Amino acid sequence: MIYSKDNLTIEVSEHGAELTSLRCNGREYLWNGDAAYWSRHSPVLFPVVGKTYNNELHINGKVYSMKQHGFARDSEFEQIDSDKGISFRMKDTHRPEVYPYRFELCVTYIIGGYTLWVQWNVKNLDGCEMYYQMGAHPAFLLPDYNPKDEVHGYVRYYDLQDKSVCPVLVSALEDGNRVPLSVPKQLSCEMPVTRDTFVQDALMIENSQVTKTTLCDKMRHPLLSVHSPDAEAYGIWAPNKPGCPFVCLEPWQGICDRKGFTGDISERDIVRCIRPGDHGHFDYSITIEK
Repeated sequence: MIYSKDNLTIEVSEHGAELTSLRCNGREYLWNGDAAYWSRHSPVLFPVVGKTYNNELHINGKVYSMKQHGFARDSEFEQIDSDKGISFRMKDTHRPEVYPYRFELCVTYIIGGYTLWVQWNVKNLDGCEMYYQMGAHPAFLLPDYNPKDEVHGYVRYYDLQDKSVCPVLVSALEDGNRVPLSVPKQLSCEMPVTRDTFVQDALMIENSQVTKTTLCDKMRHPLLSVHSPDAEAYGIWAPNKPGCPFVCLEPWQGICDRKGFTGDISERDIVRCIRPGDHGHFDYSITIEK
């Protein structure tokens, strides 16, 4: 589905309701999905963010197999009527073999000026409380990428008050799960993206330290900003492969399990709960910097 308004043109696939293209004045900003590096563009992460320990989700005494980042990104959606932009609803929302809750998940894309808003709405259709996580995973091109360059771009960090911040990492990834760092690591408020940035996998910024990131080119000129006031964690990632020409800026309402965690879903770090008949929401925006 192609949708154009004001200064932006987007393409969205019904497979995963995934944003596959974001163009402004003819320029592409989103990664093209080349499987040599990463076959996705901007997957929807639901009902988990990251990896559960042993790929298991414990719910009310039962154990369910749950793959990394959940199943929404590999599910089929259908376009539905919307008076805002373009909206998509997941077709098959009852999967008792992997997730016992009945729910409805809708994803809406709205364009205004130089900004794309992405709104997710999940409704609990079950008769009990429903626990879930959700998060974004957009991948953005690094302009004029040259693998021989020492620095390919910069990422700036901002807090809820839109003040520049130097976030502190308290965890690292080990086999996809979080382990505490013996010494917390502070990032620069304008972090260079180099060939070594993601040698140890994603950078995970916890505790609501960051709600906006700005991607800049090699000359430090701002390209775009990803903003999510409700982000409780933030991931910065790219495959650790030579010549990878993109970086992911990922606001999350969720995070991967701590290594060794086998508790109930209700005890997971950064988990959302909605009562029967109620809705849960998650919004983020991408603004092209003029």
